[in-house]
Amino acid sequence: MTANEETRERLKSALWFSTGKIVDDQSLRLNRNATPQFIAALNEVLWTQIENVSSDLENFSRHAGRTTITTDDVLLLARRNGDLYGLIKDIVDKEKAEKEKTKGRK
Repeated sequence: MTANEETRERLKSALWFSTGKIVDDQSLRLNRNATPQFIAALNEVLWTQIENVSSDLENFSRHAGRTTITTDDVLLLARRNGDLYGLIKDIVDKEKAEKEKTKGRK
């Protein structure tokens, strides 16, 4: 197994653990049961989404001639989901304002 494959498997295992923990917590809270098959299916959906999002972010960055993903790439990804876009934009704007305020003090 290559280092890349090993890293991928470790990440998938970490996602499985986190997904299972969240599902277990919610199952207890809602007094419901979730089967291991449900958790496995949910994990596959999440993994696929993560791969798609990461690929899109890399492509946006590359298209802009950068090697680093920036908040502009994330905002571009969220552009079709108005609520998500608004939340991310608010956070980005607050962070920029805080940086400017800190710069002004120096």
